[in-house]
Parts: sequence; C-alpha cells; structure tokens
Amino acid sequence: MPHFPFQRLQADLAELIAKSEPGTRLPSEPDLAAELGVSRATLREAMRTFETQGLVRRRQGAGTFVVGKPPVIEGGLEILESMLTLARRTNLDVGPGPALVELLQASDESASALDVPVGTRLVRVSRTMQADTRPVAYLVDLLPEEILRPDELSSKFSGSVLDYLLQRGDPLTVSRTEISATNATADVAKMLEIQRGDVLLQFTAKLISASGKVVDYSHSYFVPGYFKFHIVRKVGGA
Repeated sequence: MPHFPFQRLQADLAELIAKSEPGTRLPSEPDLAAELGVSRATLREAMRTFETQGLVRRRQGAGTFVVGKPPVIEGGLEILESMLTLARRTNLDVGPGPALVELLQASDESASALDVPVGTRLVRVSRTMQADTRPVAYLVDLLPEEILRPDELSSKFSGSVLDYLLQRGDPLTVSRTEISATNATADVAKMLEIQRGDVLLQFTAKLISASGKVVDYSHSYFVPGYFKFHIVRKVGGA
C-alpha cells in the first residue's frame, strides 16, 4: 500500500482544516511538517489539494489560512454566458477587480487567433474576479482596436467583455472554446494570489460574430474549488 502514508496525511490535514474556524492561521509549514512527521515538500504537495478546493489559502509571507466552504459558481457550458451572469443567477457575491486596459501589437499567436496581420493594434483587457474576499478567476481578453477602443471602457464596463459587447448590440453568434488544466505561471499566480505551478482550469476561447469574424481571443483561468461546470449531451442516436 505505497500511497497509504500520503492518504493518511491528507486525512489528517482534512480533519485539522475541518475543525478550524474560517480565518484561522494554520501552524507554520516547518512546525506542521514536524507535528505530522513528514517533510515540508510532502506537506506542501498534500496541501495543494485543499488549496485547489478553495478550503485554505496561502499568503506569501503571512502563512496558510482556513477559508471554510467556498462559494461555488455552477453553470452549463452549452450557452455562452459571462461569469458575472452565472454568479447573479446563483445569488453569489462575485465582482470584478480593477481592469487593466492596454494597447499592444499583435504577436504571431494572437494575430493567428484573430486572423489579423502581425503588428495589428490590439486592446488587452485583464482583470480578476473576486469571491469570498479573494481572487478566484483571472480573465484576459484581446480584441482588435477597431472592435473595442480603450476609452469605451472608462465608465460602462462591468468586468465582462462579453456582456459589454452584447449590451452594445454586437451581432455575436458562437464561441469556440478549448478547456484544459494548466499550471499557474508566475504572472497568473501573482494575480490569483496562489503559488506558481498550482493547477488551474483554463478556457481559451474565440468569440465569433455573425459575419464569421473572430472579435475576441481570450484566456480565462479559474481556481477549481470555486467553479463547477457541466455539459448536457444527447445520447448518440437519440
């Protein structure tokens, strides 16, 4: 039973977290590792499971804190909706952090995704989404400047590029989305206040207009414990 000691460690941590009040600071990593009789590396690996579930949160230089049962944003993927729309439907208190709006030139990757020449002026909109007093998603949208000007977002932007375009009346039809698990890069980890390498759910999407033009190329990173997505599919031949 080679995995039993690690499973026992996770069970001990689960018990410790369950009996701790939200906001409780857990013992320091060296002290907790010594108390449980494991190495710091093994403890850190086991603790990642609870971070992913949103049950604990590590703060650089401050320690690890118990969060408690996190709010869960749940929705189907058959119809494209913004995260804010999903949160409102489930009465969750979710809101955007400050948006960073930048002008940049299209790289090889973004030019290919948006079907524009390399060097085309693009608008990059990046922001986090906050739930339960912490960032739980990091959203980055790239749009040609002819689709969205930076000054348009000064007063009417709710945090969702999709909602903004729909409210503006843009004729949008479909989104082609790739869903994958990824490890947080240093930049993404900083925005989500997690550790570099932590596992995230990633959506990479192209938003397409009625004319067939890709108007938005986006990357969305979700802390798994706060989200539950599902797909309803017909049985073949039904």
